[in-house]
Amino acid sequence: MDLAVEMKEITKVFNKVAANDKVNFQLKKGSIHGLLGENGAGKTTLMNCLYGLYQPESGNILIDGQNVKIDSPQKAMSLGIGMVHQHFMLVRPMTVAENVMLGLRSQRGPLLDSERIAQELLALSQKFNLNVNPKAKISQLSIGEQQRVEILSALYRGAEILILDEPTAVLTPKEAEELFEILRMMRDNGKSVILISHKLEEILALVDEVTVLRDGRSVSHTKVTPATTKRELTNMMVGRDVFFNFNHQQSRLGEIKLVIEHLEADDDKGLPALKNVSFFLKAGEVLGIAGVDGNGQRELCEVLTGLRASTSGEVLLKGQDLSQAPPKAFINAGIVHIPEDRHKTGLAMNMSISKNLIIKNFHHAHFASRGLLKFKAIRENAKRLMEEYDIKANSINTKVKELSGGNQQKVILARELSSKPEVIIANQPTRGLDIGATEYVRQKLLEETAKGAGLLLISADLEEILQLSDRIAVMYDGEIIGILGKNAGVDEIGLLMAGVRREGGEAC
Repeated sequence: MDLAVEMKEITKVFNKVAANDKVNFQLKKGSIHGLLGENGAGKTTLMNCLYGLYQPESGNILIDGQNVKIDSPQKAMSLGIGMVHQHFMLVRPMTVAENVMLGLRSQRGPLLDSERIAQELLALSQKFNLNVNPKAKISQLSIGEQQRVEILSALYRGAEILILDEPTAVLTPKEAEELFEILRMMRDNGKSVILISHKLEEILALVDEVTVLRDGRSVSHTKVTPATTKRELTNMMVGRDVFFNFNHQQSRLGEIKLVIEHLEADDDKGLPALKNVSFFLKAGEVLGIAGVDGNGQRELCEVLTGLRASTSGEVLLKGQDLSQAPPKAFINAGIVHIPEDRHKTGLAMNMSISKNLIIKNFHHAHFASRGLLKFKAIRENAKRLMEEYDIKANSINTKVKELSGGNQQKVILARELSSKPEVIIANQPTRGLDIGATEYVRQKLLEETAKGAGLLLISADLEEILQLSDRIAVMYDGEIIGILGKNAGVDEIGLLMAGVRREGGEAC
């Protein structure tokens, strides 16, 4: 067996806890290998050891059969290893060629060698069908093009082994398919690729083999064939079956609860972020908002929860105009918010679970009297919700910063959903969560719609939108440019996400 990479018995410890515990990993030459596991399973730690960002306490790494010590990214690159991180590391005002040149020695001594490098990059781009203009500025490129620049940079520096961490997280379906074709072409040219991804459809469509990590250990290494299923992969990852099809019937839809008419708002720089946005949401309905991040979704959530003032238009909840109301009015009206960043806006990280669970209602008569907190009621509330929402922690006094991401999200769900909401504004509710936690969050949200709440689901995960939504609205450049039925195809949604307007679609 001709191996590009072999990692033997790799152990990496942080604060006396083994993130990798005697992990074994093999990557064949000229193959695409998927690396799977729940959050905290040790995937990124293992790849950071391979890329030289971490040094393991024990174990061996072999590249092309030779035992090597990789003590820095520079050493990794010298061995032909490149890594494309989820968050790109590009200098936006500079050109593609200038970004690639950073850290390289010029063949012209003190003078820049930009023209030669630009020509070489163009040839390399054409060879792998990357379609990158070396003289374009990064600020002029789409997210998908910027990702291709990262790949091009790694190839230019001699990468024979390429590590990709969640590469399609910010791509449209069309951009994702283009990336897949590039990776297949690289494989056909003898390159070896490691793909870290939560999206099992990508794994099944693209990889040749898969390694699964669980609790810091390698638990499975298998070939991926046309007969391999998502159920098999999830069983390897979490040790049990996971639901992919949710019981969600459109027949339960009721009256219109939320009406948004001609809504407009500015972003933090004072530029238009929402442009003439109109839609409605019924009781029991899930209206999915699809789109690439940065097209007005965050501003829409903030306007609909009172965190950002609109410049024009109306927000009507059961006929009550909340357009210019403060956040407290939205809370009192029954609108709850699951924000995209649970650390910055969802939780008080240094406070206990019990306090986070009442942070919106500490003034309520049940929890306070004459300015004094009722600690018994607060404790009873925390114990009840921790049990009901399966929040794993040592006690109700545990600080939320000490919880896993999944348990932090459960604290938010418990606080928001226990208030019997009229409308739920959920922005990226499963982002960063593993498969088990993702399944739990989706089930809890659908339980609330079954009780009559309307759910506005904003997600960059198109699979999530398609699984849960009754209707799908697509945002592009601050506008809703189409609203589709739940049976809409990925290609149709993808075109809208790229800004291609639909002819004769449903009125917004």
